[in-house]
Amino acid sequence: MNTKNKLKIFNDPIYGFITIPNELIFDLIEHPYFQRLRRISQMGLSYLVYPGAHHTRFHHALGCMHLMKNAISVLRFKKIEISKQEEDGLLIAILLHDIGHGPFSHAMEHSIVNGISHEYISLKFMEALNEEFDGALSLAIEIFKGDYHRKFMNQLISGQLDMDRLDYLKRDSFYTGVSEGNINSQRIITMINVVDDKLVVEEKGIYSIEKFLVARRLMYWQVYLHKTSLAAEQLLIRILKRAKELHHSSYKLQANKALLYFLDHQVGKDQFDRSVLDVFSNLDDIDILSAMKGWSEEKDFVLSQLCQMLLNRNLLKIKVKNKPIKNTLKETHLENLMTKYNLSREEAEYFVFTGVIENQAYNLDKQNIHILMKTAKIRDVTKASDQFNLKALSKPVTKYYMCYPKK
Repeated sequence: MNTKNKLKIFNDPIYGFITIPNELIFDLIEHPYFQRLRRISQMGLSYLVYPGAHHTRFHHALGCMHLMKNAISVLRFKKIEISKQEEDGLLIAILLHDIGHGPFSHAMEHSIVNGISHEYISLKFMEALNEEFDGALSLAIEIFKGDYHRKFMNQLISGQLDMDRLDYLKRDSFYTGVSEGNINSQRIITMINVVDDKLVVEEKGIYSIEKFLVARRLMYWQVYLHKTSLAAEQLLIRILKRAKELHHSSYKLQANKALLYFLDHQVGKDQFDRSVLDVFSNLDDIDILSAMKGWSEEKDFVLSQLCQMLLNRNLLKIKVKNKPIKNTLKETHLENLMTKYNLSREEAEYFVFTGVIENQAYNLDKQNIHILMKTAKIRDVTKASDQFNLKALSKPVTKYYMCYPKK
């Protein structure tokens, strides 16, 4: 009889040894849907700026599960009752919270499919796995959707102080080498509690929360919204847009079966059934890179140039401003490019374009971070903190950019 040890241990560079808590979670990790995350970059194309940023969604999901185990232990120690079924639900929900990411994570979120977020696809994956595992994921899905009556559990999965953020800030800081993002996630978890079904942080942990919010703001400007990463991601989005445009004409491109399906079909929520989900599950970073290498030699000037620019890191120049870019400046670059390469306006707009980016470290309108004061009162972190800049972090900062070819 062939028996398999399912109580494995992962050696993680951030937390040390991570243990798999039970056989169900082992089986979920072994499932092809989840193993695909080994081939999905956690930070998209950020490795073009930070060479060490090659970690994957697989890394991140395991790290989140580890932090959730710690959070459950802390809350139980503080006399918050969490049943074995609820524990499994929390661990499964956080393990699978990002399973719906497509190639290069956020970079192509609305390019492969139309108007479908990765959260929606994650839910579809969880529902499909729930069928395979005879309803064992039902509670996890309820918690993930925010339908479970104990609301603090959804806050641990998808809130402003959830296990997702506590892991990705620390992990991305480590792999990029950007020390400004390095937070003390264990200290924060040790300070959490639950009051009136809401997740709170004890007053003595307020400085760790301040550091967390500042780190989040700095990581967004310095890493996630870094102008070079932004230019690269916009190129990738336009590569797929051009490929779809050509493929819908008489110009046929070569790619793997899964990618060709999404080039051939416009897929929205109404079309995203189980058969489409299975096709999507066969799509990862490798398919996009392989396709780009082939498309870089196509006769179409726009597609081949876009692919060559991204593959060889010869990216568009990008300017970021605090005020909207003047349309006359964009027009000048467009006209120069159209004249130089005999391009139509539509073709030139693949290389010259403007956009908007926004950074808001803390949202006052969504699942606020509450501080449990020593007086037993609960206050929003911006009111409990003596850090004047904290309230400023709740205001969205908008910047404007323009991309255009280098001379």
